[in-house]
Amino acid sequence: MTDSKDRESTGFQEQAPYDATIDLRTDFVMVYGLNDSTPERIARWRDAGYRVHLMTGISWGNYQDYLDGRWDGADHWADAQTAGDGSPILHGRSTDIPYMVPTFAFTEYLVQKLRPILELGVEGIHLEEPEFWARAGYSESFKREWQAFFGEPWQPPHSTAEAHFRSGQLKQHLLSRSLDRVTSVLRDEALQQGREVRFYVPTHSLLNYTQWQIVSPESRLRALPSIDGAIAQVWTGTARTPNVYAGQAAERTFETAYLEYGIAQDLTRGTDRRMWFLHDPIEDHPDRTWEDYLANYQRTLIASLLHPGVSRYEVAPWPNRIFNRPYLREGSTERQPIPPETATSYLIAMNSLRDLDQPDVRRASDGPRIGIALSDTAMFQRWSPGGDSGHYDGLQDALALEGREQLQFSDFYGLALPPLYDGQQVVPVQLENVIDTPDALDDVDVLVLSYEFQKPLAPGIHYALVGWVNRGGSLLYVGDGADPYHEIRSWWTGRYPTCAHHLAEALGADHDQDGVQPIGAGRVRFLPSRPADFTESPERAAELVAAIRELAEAAGHPWEPTNWLSVQRGPYLIGAVLEETGGTHVVEGNYLDLLDPRLGLVRHRELGPGGLTWLRDLAYDDDPLLASAGRVLDWQSTATSIRFSCEAPSGVEVVTALRVPTAPTAVQGDGVSVQYDAEVGVLWLRHPGVPAGTRVLIEF
Repeated sequence: MTDSKDRESTGFQEQAPYDATIDLRTDFVMVYGLNDSTPERIARWRDAGYRVHLMTGISWGNYQDYLDGRWDGADHWADAQTAGDGSPILHGRSTDIPYMVPTFAFTEYLVQKLRPILELGVEGIHLEEPEFWARAGYSESFKREWQAFFGEPWQPPHSTAEAHFRSGQLKQHLLSRSLDRVTSVLRDEALQQGREVRFYVPTHSLLNYTQWQIVSPESRLRALPSIDGAIAQVWTGTARTPNVYAGQAAERTFETAYLEYGIAQDLTRGTDRRMWFLHDPIEDHPDRTWEDYLANYQRTLIASLLHPGVSRYEVAPWPNRIFNRPYLREGSTERQPIPPETATSYLIAMNSLRDLDQPDVRRASDGPRIGIALSDTAMFQRWSPGGDSGHYDGLQDALALEGREQLQFSDFYGLALPPLYDGQQVVPVQLENVIDTPDALDDVDVLVLSYEFQKPLAPGIHYALVGWVNRGGSLLYVGDGADPYHEIRSWWTGRYPTCAHHLAEALGADHDQDGVQPIGAGRVRFLPSRPADFTESPERAAELVAAIRELAEAAGHPWEPTNWLSVQRGPYLIGAVLEETGGTHVVEGNYLDLLDPRLGLVRHRELGPGGLTWLRDLAYDDDPLLASAGRVLDWQSTATSIRFSCEAPSGVEVVTALRVPTAPTAVQGDGVSVQYDAEVGVLWLRHPGVPAGTRVLIEF
């Protein structure tokens, strides 16, 4: 495990000033927000040894000086995102922080607001959550932008399917235009000052934004030249959004997170840009229990680790609300501070994440790799004529929400959950990437595609798919042509009944033939069903699985149903038993349990439905440092001693597990206690956390 912070493997965001209780000792910190205290907060975190970035909202924030005219003498409340009833759409539970329409004036305001930050020497600027609500589009500024973009009068976004789709296109354009302007201008000015500043966009996944009915740039970020990467904001709050499988609406936090992290990778896949996966040990909802927070944190954590293509992590947003705020405990009505064992468990995970850049990656199964195509345009179709779309941002009771059927996004989950619950490698694929990323489908054996909830913005997407199929890919198209958005004005209308008919023509296939059709070295099948139908019952889910399996086996890929998803990343075994698949899975060997605050030994473990595991294989190598809840630095070892320093937040108990040749004769260090297991040669040390480091000397 490297001491270097240059790779910026782990970081966190925080708006509170430096405090020893939230000094997580990651590689970098993102100081949050723009106000009079920002310079001091940046300086204090830098003094604590961090690489320092800045984060602020690109679509919302404390921008009242712009809204009320203090910035330029003009009132700008017309730039607030506005719902159909004329009310501004506010962020969270605020009363004066609206989501903004990214007009030219607001974009220029952001440039001027951020310009002084360049002189503070931050290494990165994160412009988080570029968001435009699907229910917005009624402000005067948006109406003007509509006229300028489309060259025709504004239409109420909820008047027709076409108006709603066009509204989504415009919202994405405005957000992308603003990001491009802000990052390009500030990068140029930084270079004029002789500074290198990187720009990143922390953003929810395309899957979550579509489900929550929010429009964002998503794949358009890849085309913005001044963007250096992204943070995939996936956490309990997004992943516990209910969906439907086998007729049952329920929270499926692990499975949803697995799919969210999967699609988020495509923001940077095939580029040299950075991607961090976010984890949140709490969530925005303040009234759950410590037990609930921990269980769902571990579900999202394990889901992220099953994607070995990413090995950088934001380990927490807002550590101050984790380590310094009380929450409920199960069976109690009183709020309590973080339980000591929970704090230790979080820190073991946060520190172990720095060691996930492992070249040796092995999966438990060599089965087919199944891609579920997801397009940005799904964000533009989150309203059905005559339907109620509701409103959800993670704080409501989603199972009782009016319009919850729309929230559940069954057209997507009807395609993704059946093969996932059959134990296959299922990953969403960004559809737009197939045009300009030659290897976008290299890791896909069977691609499942539907245009019943999304559309191809250009016919070039089909020609890229044709090339992939001809080279041996297997394509399953699912759709009955009933989506009203097939009739919007676009490149296929007036020429083809639906865009799927153009796909068939490009392939040289018969759209109306229900059966596998050979195409070059590959094959295609058109399945005339509505994707959401496969959520209705176990039998319907099995129908879809059979169709995907038929294509996979026709291409020579073995298909073995299983309840176990796992990957070995170097010495780390990560796995989960799919809850609704049922059954158990047994792990045997010599391991340390990284989800156990005691870092206990595991020789035999039977995991039941929903069971999760992250284990450190003791037989994989002979490295002496196995795991720790602190950051271990200044390692020195000889034949007779080991010396190191262990840094951790104050107020927590640190546990460190070491492989040692024999029982120690002496251990020195403030507050250090010792436990030794001679059979496996593991030494456990425990001591209070100290950000400056606890010096440890072990003698043999």
